[in-house]
Amino acid sequence: MIPTIRPAERADIDQIAELLVADAEERCATDSGLWKLDQNARDKTISTIKTTMEAEKAPFRQQWLIAKAGDRLVGVTHSILLPVPPIYAGEFGPPGLIMEDCCIAQGTPAQTRHELLKAAEADLIGAGALILLASSVPGGAWEAEYAGQGYAPLTKYFAKTRLTRQTPFADVRQATEDDVPGIVAASAVHRRILNDLHPLFWKPHDDADTRFGAWMKRSLTLEDRDMFVSDDVGGIRGYAISHPATPLHFPTPHDISGIGVIDDFFHEAIENPDKLGGSGPEAVALFSVAAAARARRGNHSVLVVCPADWRSKIELLEKQGYRNAITWHIKMVG
Repeated sequence: MIPTIRPAERADIDQIAELLVADAEERCATDSGLWKLDQNARDKTISTIKTTMEAEKAPFRQQWLIAKAGDRLVGVTHSILLPVPPIYAGEFGPPGLIMEDCCIAQGTPAQTRHELLKAAEADLIGAGALILLASSVPGGAWEAEYAGQGYAPLTKYFAKTRLTRQTPFADVRQATEDDVPGIVAASAVHRRILNDLHPLFWKPHDDADTRFGAWMKRSLTLEDRDMFVSDDVGGIRGYAISHPATPLHFPTPHDISGIGVIDDFFHEAIENPDKLGGSGPEAVALFSVAAAARARRGNHSVLVVCPADWRSKIELLEKQGYRNAITWHIKMVG
């Protein structure tokens, strides 16, 4: 039977939750640390979907599409219009992100995945998206589907579990407000490299320095994160910020309470995106302290954001035992 694809309705929520929990159990079987199931996975999933469907003033657009064969729900996609961070130009508007919690039921023809993807793309394009992003675990069926539909890797999220509370390094310390100008200067180099890697997606905003500096000052007041700098007599050579994980990368059935994220991380050792520089040990020290800070906060795992083409950063992570756990793919449609 050829499935019918349509927007999800409230009456579909229970079946959607069953499918999403089954999909989450498969991820958990591959890595029970990173993809730990929430104790109340089904109830949590039902509650989350209801909230997104019933919100009168949602902070951003979300859409659930389902595939049904008769009375049976056999597939689901979840997408959002991803707000553009204020340090980027965002000339193409909010990209459409097809989330990790997309799946089809066991025994469903693989063509269903293809049709769901095309429907999700059409929905996002109709909502105004000119850039499409799609999330997948490495080697997953959706990764192959994305590649076949013209997507290319954009960002990789490297993960490590069983974190340790490492001994501090002499040239790594907690950041202070006096460090903000130096962090902004290092961030400007970071943003230039991102722009070189993908100018259509990572073009910086004209006021990026001012906006980033304001965010750094505010971040210093937030109790859920740690900010570090690599410092010597020549000034700040790098910075790293670690904070709790968010649902953006983890489907609802998973428990993310023990996972941290290192998003903002830069050191002069990785300024050449093709080759790790001679100050690699100092970069490792900075990075290790940022990860250890999550361990001290009780986290068992950490996720690190890394552009897919930043080879020196990938080399640094892999040497420290990190492996790619999630890939975001990109496709330009406008």
